[in-house]
Amino acid sequence: MAISPPSDLVLDVVRAADPTDVQAAQEKLKTSRASYEAASLAEKGAGFEAAVGVLNGAATQAGLGNASGKSSEVPETYRQFEAVVLQNFVKSMLPSDSEAVFGKGNAGEMWKSMMAEQIGEVLSERGGVGIAEQMFSDEVKARRGKDVVNVVTDEDDRSVAMNMLTDLERKTLGVSSSEQAQA
Repeated sequence: MAISPPSDLVLDVVRAADPTDVQAAQEKLKTSRASYEAASLAEKGAGFEAAVGVLNGAATQAGLGNASGKSSEVPETYRQFEAVVLQNFVKSMLPSDSEAVFGKGNAGEMWKSMMAEQIGEVLSERGGVGIAEQMFSDEVKARRGKDVVNVVTDEDDRSVAMNMLTDLERKTLGVSSSEQAQA
């Protein structure tokens, strides 16, 4: 029979202690472990937040964005599209042979992809490079142009349009051209 003095001493002390004290000590250990894990996660999150803050500052200094945040006139769909374009652009610019930065294998590729995604989103939220604004203004121009009536219609175009309307009326009402000529 082997004796392990440190563990035996600890077990002897635990057995001699009051059960409520043991339970309280276990609860303290659990809460201190949980608070340690929460602090660790908070530190990791603060590190990531600091990295995003550096990106925001760099984008603003480079003139890539609106320092106050999102532009409210461009819909979010256009911003998201610009974020995807910027994500692909940034991912292609990140070093591909830097295992020390991103890690090895699939995990490294996922980290690189997530980093590019976050950088693309931050750049887009801060005004981007103008893709969203250009697409939105093109869409507005196209929609405005559809409702405008052309007052300078060529007479030939007008007669073609009238013939098309007449043919449509005939087909819709079921009137043949010989019946319409008699009327």
